[in-house]
Amino acid sequence: MRWRSMSTLMLAAGMVAVPVVSGQSQDTRPGIAVMAFEDGGSYGQDAEDFAALRVGLQQMLLTELAQNSALRIVERSQLNAILQEQELASSGRVDASTAAEIGKLVGARYMVFGSFIDFYGDFRIDARIVDVETSELLKTERVRDQREKLYDLLVSLSSQLTSGVNLPALSQAIRQQREAREIPAEAMTLYSRALVYQDRGRTERAIELYRRITDEFPQMTEAHEALRQLEQT
Repeated sequence: MRWRSMSTLMLAAGMVAVPVVSGQSQDTRPGIAVMAFEDGGSYGQDAEDFAALRVGLQQMLLTELAQNSALRIVERSQLNAILQEQELASSGRVDASTAAEIGKLVGARYMVFGSFIDFYGDFRIDARIVDVETSELLKTERVRDQREKLYDLLVSLSSQLTSGVNLPALSQAIRQQREAREIPAEAMTLYSRALVYQDRGRTERAIELYRRITDEFPQMTEAHEALRQLEQT
């Protein structure tokens, strides 16, 4: 992959260095961003659902990481803007070096990228976390269970990724609260498809799916929030 110089990239993306104002507090929490997941080749379910899980898993993992107030989350929309500006959105698989470069552009200290595969209900997620400053691949994690445990897999993955890499841990109380949630795989696939529609500017279709999720799976608060934001725009 060919990269332009960092200054050129920042100017192209509309990123301007802002001087620090004396006395103005800065957010010194370590920033973390998550790339869209790669579909590693899946079997036994509608292909459209799996394509949508690329962004569904990305957003849901961000949501889980955001439960840790000691982390600064790079929003998916900010990451997408950089990828589209630099024509990297469909550039293929991401390695540690590429992830680090992208992380620098969005102001992240850590980048997460990975893949998933479903083999007739046996669901596996592989993820890697990179130190943006050094381009070092800090660790890899793998979680695996039945497809219906998809949300549980993400909760576990979130905890494992930040463990042992000098990142603050999620409090036990909040983790237990997240683990107690019951989010079926169907809710997550619908949510993923809604995100894809939203990304493509098909707002009415996205709203339709978010409403369906809030009616059928009221415990999925992520859909409630997404619907609220879309209805306010």
